[in-house]
Amino acid sequence: MHPRFLLALTPLLLLSTVTHAADCDNATDQATMNQCAAQQNKAADKELNALYQQITNRLKSTPDSKKLLVAAQRSWVAFRDAECTFSSAGVEGGSAYPLIYSNCVTELTKARVQTFRNYLKCQEGDLSCPVPGA
Repeated sequence: MHPRFLLALTPLLLLSTVTHAADCDNATDQATMNQCAAQQNKAADKELNALYQQITNRLKSTPDSKKLLVAAQRSWVAFRDAECTFSSAGVEGGSAYPLIYSNCVTELTKARVQTFRNYLKCQEGDLSCPVPGA
């Protein structure tokens, strides 16, 4: 192919990729579904990290509690990864594996996000809550 022809096609190729990636609600092929699942996972992880930072900021005056949170989060990440590896083992090596694994990670991450949200809504004097109010 002539280099000028390829150069002329570049915007069309990029446009179709962007359009294709953005239409997750109507994804019909495995590659797009995998890509959309990865995007959802990234969004959930970003939210989790933002909440984690808020919690660690609230725990600055209690280093022992902060240390416990860090240990709990590391254990939770190990659990999440092991659980999703197990639950997606039936499709390992197949084209659906990234979708199944990402969906698992996303769902567990969303559950952890909800836990973190609850921590951040603790009422003053709630002794069962490990995160002090703002």
